[in-house]
Amino acid sequence: MRVLLERAIRAAVILFGVSLFSFLLLEAAPGDFFDELRLNRQVSPATVAALRTEYGLDAPLLTRYRRWVAAALHGHFGYSLQYRVPVERLLWRRTANTLLLAGVALALAWLIALGVGLATAATTRVWPDRMAGAIAAALLALPDVLIALVLLSIAAHSGWLPAGGMSSVESPPGLRAAVADLARHMTVPVAILVISIAPALLQHVRAGLSEAVPVPLAIALTARGLPRRRVIVRHALHLAAGPLAALGGLSLATLLSASLLVEAVVGWPGLGALLLEAVSARDEYVIVGATVVSTLCLLCGNAIGDAVIYATDPRARAAE
Repeated sequence: MRVLLERAIRAAVILFGVSLFSFLLLEAAPGDFFDELRLNRQVSPATVAALRTEYGLDAPLLTRYRRWVAAALHGHFGYSLQYRVPVERLLWRRTANTLLLAGVALALAWLIALGVGLATAATTRVWPDRMAGAIAAALLALPDVLIALVLLSIAAHSGWLPAGGMSSVESPPGLRAAVADLARHMTVPVAILVISIAPALLQHVRAGLSEAVPVPLAIALTARGLPRRRVIVRHALHLAAGPLAALGGLSLATLLSASLLVEAVVGWPGLGALLLEAVSARDEYVIVGATVVSTLCLLCGNAIGDAVIYATDPRARAAE
C-alpha cells in the first residue's frame, strides 16, 4: 500500500510539473492564436482584445495556470481556440484512437519478438539466432520516416490498402464491414510501428533469454533429460519475465512517441496528430491537455509494467 501511495504521489508531481512546464514554454514562445486575426484589417483590435478576455488569455500566467488546474481536477481542460469546443471532448476521442493503434501495434510487436526469440532459442542450431539478430540490427538502422514513406508509397501505388485516414469517405454499412474497413486503414500505420519497435524488442528478448539460462546451465539441464524447448519455455522465459515486463512499460512509451510521427504522416486522427495541429495553430489549452494526457498514458504504461514485475518476480515483493 505504501508503494502504491508513493507512486501515486510521484505521478501527480510529474503531471503537475509537465503541465506547468507546458504553460511556461507557451508563455515564452512568441505570438499566440490571434496573430493571424490581427493581420485582418476587417477585425478591430478591440475585437481581438475581447476574444482574448473571453478565453482568459489576457490574465497573468500564474492566474491562468491556477484556473486551469482547478478546472482540470474536475475533468475540464479549457476550450479549444481552433475548434471552439471543450478540450476534453477532443482529447478522449483522439486518445482512444491513439491507444487503439498503439495497442494493436504493441501486441503484434511483442508476439513477433517473443515468437522469434523463443523459436531461435529453442533450436540447437546457431544460424537461426544469428539471422534473427542480423535482420533485427538491419531494421534498427532504418529511420522511422523512411519506413513510413516506403510503406505509404507501396500502399498508394498498389491500391491494395488505404494510404491514410481511419475510415473511408463512404462508411460501409454493417458492423462487420466497418470493422474490416478500420482494419484496412490500420494496416499501414500498424506495420510502420511494428517494424520500428519489434527489432528492439527481439534483441532484448534474445538477451534476456540468454542471461536467464546461460549456456552451461542449459547444457546441464538438457543433460538431465529436460528437452531444450522445455528449458527455454518454462525456465528461461519465467526467469526473464521480470526484465521483459519492465521493458513493456518502456516499449509503450517508445511506441507512443513513435505514433506522434506516424499519425501525422498517415493522417491517423490520434492524439499525436491533434497535438501537431494544436502546435501549428498555437491552440494553447489543446497543447497543454494533449501533453498531460500523453504523459498520463506513459505513466499508466510504466505502472502496468511495474504491476507485471510485482506479479512475476518474488524479489520485487520481498523488497517491500
